[in-house]
Amino acid sequence: MPSLWEQLADAHVYDLGQPYFTGMPHWPAHPPFIFGLTKQHGDMVGPAGNSSAADAMALGSHVGTHIDALCHFSCGGKLHGGHVVDGLQSYGGGLKKYSVDTVAPILRRGVLLDLAGTGALTEDCEITPEQLEAARKTEIRRGDVVLLRTGWARHFEDARKFVNETRLPGPGLAAARWLSSQGIFAAGSDTVAFEKSPVAEMPVHVHLLVESGIHIIECLNLEELAADGVAEFFFVGVPMKIRGATGAPVRPLALVG
Repeated sequence: MPSLWEQLADAHVYDLGQPYFTGMPHWPAHPPFIFGLTKQHGDMVGPAGNSSAADAMALGSHVGTHIDALCHFSCGGKLHGGHVVDGLQSYGGGLKKYSVDTVAPILRRGVLLDLAGTGALTEDCEITPEQLEAARKTEIRRGDVVLLRTGWARHFEDARKFVNETRLPGPGLAAARWLSSQGIFAAGSDTVAFEKSPVAEMPVHVHLLVESGIHIIECLNLEELAADGVAEFFFVGVPMKIRGATGAPVRPLALVG
């Protein structure tokens, strides 16, 4: 029987993450990505002419390709499972329940629903259950990671166009309920918010994170996966292990044999 390495050696690996760079898009309520060199080559030179450069960065936990921990949203003062927020949070320590460091490395079956197969969706498009079903090319199983392509990733290098004053295509509450009824582990998309926006109540986030215990992954790059017609794959994603955090950057991969 082939070893795991032998099984994976010939797999095609798709990088589903977006790059981080100064001026990159971010949701207005979250801080931007900040980066710069703290030491340039030549600032310090060793006896053999050797030199090194170094850098520093700062970013919000919901900037770039990232995963939402279940503690990211509450409703009526309660987290998923009915846990009362009071006493579970502090500015210095974060959340004591469902924080992102409790999310195990994700190795699961993935499914792509290419809703933008004939072109990117318009900014006012609310994705419906009927559209999800029409885009489904393979079965969805319990525990899957389901990713929705809207085509919005094409705008990622233009922060103003990508954020679009938060006017974005995405699933409505009915579509979110369709996804949760499949028993999935996580849902994601190529937009800055996994939700038809703007909507102050954020019903999709509340339904998935609070009511259903389903993680959300945002700012994915699904273009290459869709271009190759991939509908089913092995999803790998490892969030940064930040204690108490409501989310974290993640570098997601899709492996296809």
